[in-house]
Amino acid sequence: MRVHYISETNSILNHFLAQIRDVTVQTDSMRFRKNIERIGEIMAYELSKSLSYKDISITTPLGTKATTAIKDGVVLCSILRAGLALHTGFMNFFDDAENGFVSAYRHHPNNDDQFEILVEYRAAPSFHNKTLILIDPMLATGQSLVAVFNKLMDTETPKEIHIAVVIAAPEGVAYLEKHLPDNCHLWIAALDERLNEKQYIVPGLGDAGDLAYGSKL
Repeated sequence: MRVHYISETNSILNHFLAQIRDVTVQTDSMRFRKNIERIGEIMAYELSKSLSYKDISITTPLGTKATTAIKDGVVLCSILRAGLALHTGFMNFFDDAENGFVSAYRHHPNNDDQFEILVEYRAAPSFHNKTLILIDPMLATGQSLVAVFNKLMDTETPKEIHIAVVIAAPEGVAYLEKHLPDNCHLWIAALDERLNEKQYIVPGLGDAGDLAYGSKL
């Protein structure tokens, strides 16, 4: 698996990353969602540089212009619910893309720190022989992404596979490298230090879904 660390070069991306982490800013859920969306736009732009393109010719009022366009169909697929704002950012740039959504969450059967990943809902178009971009803000253990990936690959095979996350833990990156195919691309806005005893990213930002959409039962 090829890993891309976007924030290694200073840019406005780091400004938005700082704001989504800042506890004094996180109280504004609309601002949190908007910053996640902006991060999605930046990531979409960086990811777009690696895609395959074809030559096209455009007719203008004064003549014709040779240029390029994305060669293959793109399908954006987000993990509910935390991925929605990030998905919007990608959709703003990949405006011709098809869109899919999958639910995945940590289930604690014994009400302790032990959990299993449940994937219970899928609504996605065909992505066979297309570019699949799988979107999730947080890469902690990596188990959710792998579970969703395996569910999606049951029936179809994409031409290219890209995974986009905002904040990742080294443990999650290692888990994906172990369990996903070598031809996957993993795009990371920021790599953090580690997971804590509850398997949350440190320093991280907390629960992205709760910060964006409110606490859940």
